[in-house]
Amino acid sequence: MNRLFSHPNISIAIAEDIAALTRLLNGAYRGESSRLGWTTEADLIAGDTRTNEQGVQQVIEQEGSVMLKYCNEAQEIIGCVNLQQRDQRLYLGMFSVLPQLQGAGVGKQLLLAAEELAKQQACNAIYMWVIAARVELISWYQRHGYQDTGERIPFAEDGISGIHLQKLAFMVLEKRLTH
Repeated sequence: MNRLFSHPNISIAIAEDIAALTRLLNGAYRGESSRLGWTTEADLIAGDTRTNEQGVQQVIEQEGSVMLKYCNEAQEIIGCVNLQQRDQRLYLGMFSVLPQLQGAGVGKQLLLAAEELAKQQACNAIYMWVIAARVELISWYQRHGYQDTGERIPFAEDGISGIHLQKLAFMVLEKRLTH
């Protein structure tokens, strides 16, 4: 599948990108390196692993799923987002930007690309799960048109992505789209 996006640095990730995507996801969410950015979960979840290469591979190969990557001029992956079509909605997950580049507009461009893909696939909404304790991140999404649906989903430990330092739940956010 080869889609064109309006931003020239955004394209669809392929199998050869799995190792780089895994490093980005882990570095953006977990461990000391994630503290360079403002989206860290290091105070909520212990450990350095958010996902592993097998998990990223499963997401890339899953039917109806696409992983977008944002590459800098040196062709290094500095941002990514996974999008999965589910009926008339697009699920957004694994959204990451290199911690030291957060706030530079990479995330905003990836959100716009997600909307482009949603419209290409005739979806009427994009939704995501965000840890409810991440108030600053939720506010950022709300400034970009996402709203709290009121739905909460328990966040169970999975043996891969770290030990929870407190009880956690996901908040479901959604953005309705107009075509």
